[in-house]
Amino acid sequence: MAIHLLSGPAKADEVADMLSALGDYIKVAVDIERGILAGGGVMHADCERVLLDDGSRQGDLWGGDWLPQERKVRYSSMINIRPAQNSRSTEVQNASIRSTMERIIVSTLGGG
Repeated sequence: MAIHLLSGPAKADEVADMLSALGDYIKVAVDIERGILAGGGVMHADCERVLLDDGSRQGDLWGGDWLPQERKVRYSSMINIRPAQNSRSTEVQNASIRSTMERIIVSTLGGG
């Protein structure tokens, strides 16, 4: 089980590896400016760390989950709590951010 840094569509073996952490969903952190994500592991913060180490800026990172069986995105993560950006909830409230997250997650993990 590893955290994968993805800038394009994930391969089937990468998705399987990311799913191995939790079974039926994948935790992700999404860089909405760079259009990339890190997925896998058991904590959004681990995915966030991979993106930060790759040069992402904290303010551009948002956490959520991909549920492949339902082809659904969940927008909740502790990393989303940031009062300085007017985000006081674990749930991403901003519709534009949610839309960008969904586009990146679905295009990266939702293939096939």
